[in-house]
Amino acid sequence: MARVVVDVMPKQEILDPQGQAVAGALPRLGFQGVTSIRQGKHFELEVDDSVDDATLGRIAETLLANPVIEDWAIRREQS
Repeated sequence: MARVVVDVMPKQEILDPQGQAVAGALPRLGFQGVTSIRQGKHFELEVDDSVDDATLGRIAETLLANPVIEDWAIRREQS
């Protein structure tokens, strides 16, 4: 078994209203110095060792992310 992490983020050219809302709230809550926030999604998958990176890429592309507006990164973590 392997643990795989898939991080999905809006593409840089896509507006991120949730990230902007968080960035706008921080100064009101007394937090200073944060100039930008992008909000994304984080998935953790437990997979058999037989699942290759190409299969993980297809999972990310077809189910976890919207490839029109989102980028994703896949990494395997040490177990």
